[in-house]
Amino acid sequence: MNDVIKCLTERRSVRKFKPEQIKCSELEEIIRAGLYAPTGMNRQSPIMLIVQDKEVIAELSRLNAEAMGREGDPFYGAPTVVCVLADKNVFTYLEDGSLVMGNMLNAAHSLGVDSCWIHRAREVFDTEYGRQLLRSKGISDDYVGIGNCILGYRDCPFPEAPAIKAGRVFNI
Repeated sequence: MNDVIKCLTERRSVRKFKPEQIKCSELEEIIRAGLYAPTGMNRQSPIMLIVQDKEVIAELSRLNAEAMGREGDPFYGAPTVVCVLADKNVFTYLEDGSLVMGNMLNAAHSLGVDSCWIHRAREVFDTEYGRQLLRSKGISDDYVGIGNCILGYRDCPFPEAPAIKAGRVFNI
């Protein structure tokens, strides 16, 4: 099995992180992988908001939990959150942003950084706090949340691979 396929098949979501921040060089490579994700007609509409400020992460986490109707930290203590958003006026915005997320999750694993896709970015960035955060960076209201890529070093055993469900591939 080649290294890329091995990385893709071995990556797992992690939900318990050490407080230690990831290395800048690792973050740069992960973001670079996201920037190179394919997009419809090469429009490159997805953007990434890198959040490492503990107070901002705490507020985004609180809003995310609220959108879920739960308490607790949906970011699992991850020291870095990369929020992916895309321009809703681009027909393929959801697919484009999802590819950015996938590239970053797989790039993180290849570098020894653990990750997980956390939903409800759309709901969080639809709040007044979320909109104000985007406006503070000059980002228009046309951008909607796609997902949150949490990054860090796991503080738990590496998760076991789930069984692959049968009946998911069909030949015609």
